[in-house]
Amino acid sequence: MTEYKRQIPMIPLRGLTVVPGMVAQFDIGREKSAQGIKNAMLNDQQIFLVRQKDEEMEEPVIKDMYRAGVLAEVKQIEHKSGSSLRVMVYGKKRGILSAMHDLGEFWEAEISFPEEERPELPDDITEEGMKEVLIHCLEEYREKTRQIPLGIMMEIEKTEDVYQMVDEIAANVHFSPDELQEILDGKEPLERYYLVASKLEEKAKEVDIRDEIDRNVKERIDKNQREYILREQMKYIREELGEDGPLSDAEEFERQAESLEAPKEIKEKIEKEIRRFRNIGNNPSESGVIRTYIETMLEMPWDKKAPEYTDIDHAKEVMEAEHYGLWEVKERVLDYLAVHSLTKQSGTPILCLAGPPGTGKTSIAQSLAEALKRPYVRISLGGIRDEAEIRGHRKTYVGAMPGRIADGIRKAGVKNPVLLLDEIDKVSTDYRGDTFSALLEVLDGEQNKKFRDHYLEVSLDLSEVVFVTTANTLQTIPRPLLDRMEVIQVSSYTENEKFHIAKEHLLEKQIEGHGLSGGLLSVSDGALRRMIRYYTKEAGVRNLERTLSDVCRKAAREILETKKKSIRVTERNLSKYLGKEKYRYQMANEKDEVGIVRGLAWTSVGGDTLQIEVNVLPGKGKLMLTGQMGDVMKESAQTGISYIRSVSGEYGIPEDFFEEHDIHVHIPEGAVPKDGPSAGITMATAILSAVADIKVRADVAMTGEITLRGRVLPIGGLKEKLLAAKNAGMKRVIVPAENEKDVEEISQEITKGLDIKYVFRMEEVLRYSLVQK
Repeated sequence: MTEYKRQIPMIPLRGLTVVPGMVAQFDIGREKSAQGIKNAMLNDQQIFLVRQKDEEMEEPVIKDMYRAGVLAEVKQIEHKSGSSLRVMVYGKKRGILSAMHDLGEFWEAEISFPEEERPELPDDITEEGMKEVLIHCLEEYREKTRQIPLGIMMEIEKTEDVYQMVDEIAANVHFSPDELQEILDGKEPLERYYLVASKLEEKAKEVDIRDEIDRNVKERIDKNQREYILREQMKYIREELGEDGPLSDAEEFERQAESLEAPKEIKEKIEKEIRRFRNIGNNPSESGVIRTYIETMLEMPWDKKAPEYTDIDHAKEVMEAEHYGLWEVKERVLDYLAVHSLTKQSGTPILCLAGPPGTGKTSIAQSLAEALKRPYVRISLGGIRDEAEIRGHRKTYVGAMPGRIADGIRKAGVKNPVLLLDEIDKVSTDYRGDTFSALLEVLDGEQNKKFRDHYLEVSLDLSEVVFVTTANTLQTIPRPLLDRMEVIQVSSYTENEKFHIAKEHLLEKQIEGHGLSGGLLSVSDGALRRMIRYYTKEAGVRNLERTLSDVCRKAAREILETKKKSIRVTERNLSKYLGKEKYRYQMANEKDEVGIVRGLAWTSVGGDTLQIEVNVLPGKGKLMLTGQMGDVMKESAQTGISYIRSVSGEYGIPEDFFEEHDIHVHIPEGAVPKDGPSAGITMATAILSAVADIKVRADVAMTGEITLRGRVLPIGGLKEKLLAAKNAGMKRVIVPAENEKDVEEISQEITKGLDIKYVFRMEEVLRYSLVQK
């Protein structure tokens, strides 16, 4: 017998044996195994699979492995959560493990493939006769188990070589991993033949034994009582084995109720339902409803709590590791932990994280749960219309179930988890009840101590649950509900914050998810900053993550096509992977002009600059407004005109000027709707500049609402607006004086380099913005 050897990546299998001809699918959790698969995909897609003896061992060596395995081809890879993979393989050839090497990143096997010679058979035995015996055993097994499809059966019967037939049967019959390993260990083809034939006979006999048990049980009981049949089957089996009979369902429920940690009234309710279940008789529909209710009640963590963990240093470490920026949110969480550590009181605030999509609101709740070391449950409220989704369905309804709050507590397994109510602003109301009103009781610290779920029919204490809600906007949340929550605004990220998030979190995640670890792909800081500025326009980082994913996909393809060892993406070659730039910023004008003023606007994806243009034409005193302005913005323009007419004498404007001229106010990008009062001082300045023929400084941007008498009122979204001014290269920004306190809370990263002027009246705006003659 001759043999040849080969070195190849290997995967130690846990609880699974693959044989030649078998298609198998399994999950990979170990990093070394995942790297072995990736190495195989970069070469000839072949991997050696061999089962380890101890399934719990993380770092096996050769003495921990079976010797016989299979050379397999990787057919499909699916990336799951985290770094785990789901792999589909096809077993090709039996091999023997000679040596096993730990290369650090993955395991490599040295395997041999013995070339098996056909055994010499006695004179009274032929290969054709062996095939007939094997097919007879297989047909008997199929007839009794109905486990082999007819198509596969016919393919096996067509196999001409008896030893190949042995491999095909092993690959398609439901043998246990131990049985398959025993077959695989067979050194000679004849030995494997006898093993497969004998095991087929054993399985057929096992079916006969089970059938005999079924016949004996059916003689005792009525065939229509299915649940009783199952209990009698268990009873008969235990009698045959000489063991005691099992507890009935009612007795099992009583045993669980005795050990349940719950208030007295809860236990009394469960005991009452167990008595009903015991006396219900053989009514399957009603007993099924009561059984489900009892099981739900026994699974609820009535008095079971997660240990209180208030280590502020640990919480700070978790928050800093998983989130960049978001200082206000982190401070609030640490404040809560500090107070809870000192008071030991169970009352907790209801935090509402409000902000644009992609700013990390949901992941903050996960970090909070990790910091507190409590179970985390997310409940998505988007689109919920039925009040019963919150309060639960009454037991009398078909398919009744607990509400999402009670079900979340049940899944958490403790009464004090971190419960995230995601997208609370997208809850709606219709004829099936007011969902917002149901949430009032859940999120009220004074009422939720005795929250009543319609399905449970008893009070559920929610006072120790740490509730966190998220919303994109507060406008759709009713005032009474909003009043019960502590709102924390999660604002847009600055370019620098996005850069750090991408570099420290997103890039590594995408590189690992696309199989580019180990230095296969690197991205320069300049490329990251260019992606942020010219390829994404958003408040959060969701599109930025998609853009990084695009780069990784292109890089992976280039590596496979060009066989490069590594790729570096720089600012210079970024367009090769992402195409031409998608966005641009309106930079400050190069020179001072008449009738053109730069305003600042807030949008759902952050701040932006708004250039307002005014022309004065001979006419009859009409005011023309174009650029898709909303009603509020139009009124701001009319207010600005009235103010300018009241002060026209100070600027040498003739009294009959406004009767003899038309004024046209236009905001470019007419396809985009615009509204809001914050462009009031901008439009007034532009109109006065055009009417008085005075130039406006090109490096000035402004925001603020104007009144009829020229007062400047405060506005919102100042952080995003200042960020837009900085990105556009503005040097001076004019803001209402009442917004000075908001500027003090904005990081110096945004305000540095900006000359911010605080104004109370329109006269100050004109003094800071107009070019003095």
